[in-house]
Amino acid sequence: MVSSALLTALLLIAGPAQAAMYRWVDSNGQVHYSDTLPPNYQKSGAAELNKHGQIIKRTLSEAERSQAAEKKAEQDRLQHEADEQARLDRALTSTYTTEAEIDLARDRALEHHRLAIKGAETRASAVNVNLKELRDRADRITKSGKALPRSLQAQLAQAEKEREELQRTVAQNEEAMVKVREKYDADKQRFRELQVKTP
Repeated sequence: MVSSALLTALLLIAGPAQAAMYRWVDSNGQVHYSDTLPPNYQKSGAAELNKHGQIIKRTLSEAERSQAAEKKAEQDRLQHEADEQARLDRALTSTYTTEAEIDLARDRALEHHRLAIKGAETRASAVNVNLKELRDRADRITKSGKALPRSLQAQLAQAEKEREELQRTVAQNEEAMVKVREKYDADKQRFRELQVKTP
C-alpha cells in the first residue's frame, strides 16, 4: 500500500515499464494506492491510474453498479410506458375521427351489457315465481309433519342457485358498464388532447 502523498513520485520513478497503479477504497472507506488490486475491489470499486496519477480506467463499486442497474430499469420502464402510450394514441386516432364516434362506440358497448342485465332480470322474475311456489309446497309438507321429498329439496336448491347466478350476472354487467363509461371518457379526453396537439 502506498500513501497518497507519495503516489506521484512513485509513478514518476517507476517509469513506463512499471505495472499499473491502482486507487481503491476499503470497506472502512479508506483510500489506498497499490500496484495490485485486492480480491474484493469489485465490491468497493477501483481506478487505474497513469504515470501522471490520472484515472484512465474505473471499475464501479457494487453500490454504483446497483444504482446504475436501477436507473436503467427505471429508464426502460418509462420508455416502455411512452411506447405503449404512443401505440394507444395511434390506435385511438386511427379508429375515431370525431368525439361523436367515441360516444357511439360507448353506447354500443353499454347496450350489450344492458341487454344482458335485462335478460338476467327477466329470467330472475320467472325463477323467483318458481322459487316461491316451491317454498310454499315445502312449507305445507313441513306443517303436515312429513319429510321433504328429495326431489323437492333438489328443485329448491337448483332454483336458489340459479337465482344467485342471475344476481351475479346483473352485478357483473353493472360493474362492467361503469368500466365502459370510464374507458370511453378517458378515450374522449385523450382524443381531445391529441386534437389540440395536432397542428
